[in-house]
Amino acid sequence: MHPAFSVIGFTVASGAGYGLFILLVLAEVYGFADIDVPVALSAGLLALVLISGGLLSSTLHLANPKQAWRAFFRFKTSWLSREGVFALVFYPLALLYLIGVYVNDAQANGLVAFVGLSAVVIALATVFSTGMIYGCLKTIRQWNTALTPTNYIVLALATGSVLLVLILAFAGKDSKTMAGIAIALLALGAMTKAIYYFWIRTVIGPTINTATGFTQGKVRLLDTGHTAGTFLTREFSYQAQHSLLTQLRIVVFALGFVLPIALLAFMILAWSSGWVALVGVFAMFAGITAERWLFFAEARHVVNLYHGAQHT
Repeated sequence: MHPAFSVIGFTVASGAGYGLFILLVLAEVYGFADIDVPVALSAGLLALVLISGGLLSSTLHLANPKQAWRAFFRFKTSWLSREGVFALVFYPLALLYLIGVYVNDAQANGLVAFVGLSAVVIALATVFSTGMIYGCLKTIRQWNTALTPTNYIVLALATGSVLLVLILAFAGKDSKTMAGIAIALLALGAMTKAIYYFWIRTVIGPTINTATGFTQGKVRLLDTGHTAGTFLTREFSYQAQHSLLTQLRIVVFALGFVLPIALLAFMILAWSSGWVALVGVFAMFAGITAERWLFFAEARHVVNLYHGAQHT
């Protein structure tokens, strides 16, 4: 699949925003981080900026953005519609929670906690729906797995947790507990991503034989039926060099997981500095952006079987 940077930016930014908001609410409600009003407002507003920026970025990928409103009326059948509806429902809950935190001086009373936890549920539903937009596609075997929405949720929480460590550190708060949680989430993200990469290398998808129904002998395409590129070949037949894919996988694990984990461990053991966390944030976003680019570049649509591919 052609890696569209508008969609890559959307999934990375909005995922981090939802993850940050989820962990902010959980930390404030259950008290495993020192959340005061400045920290809560800083984290909450940053989360909303990331989510809004991501959603606006996604509209750049639409052929006709003026018709985007139609997607909201397919909630029963479309994961894209569910994502859009959940995203809209999230905003008023998130704003009410932040107002409640401000008014109550960051005290998690019953109503504020209820609104915040409701926003957490909607945020998780939104990220899950984003993953299922791709995970439900039977025509792309690399995406059609429970690992797809799982990775989206885990990576959203992992990126959000590192952002919350950054905010706590620069606010002069104790960030060691949150850093430990971030390390655990990053390690879980690395594990689920490694399982995903192993799975897409071993699972067998459709072949030209199974697509045509001729299971005996070797089937090959004699004529593609066109002499120039088409929408299908541009969007669904993207090919990247194998060496580039291998190098980017190394980048994913080195920058997306290993370096941030090492920096967070350094913050716990030696120096809890916001600047150390900032380096970890930049490294993490570089690695997760590479991961999302690979997610699209390594996907093979079944339509390629009718354009010369022997298997997908």
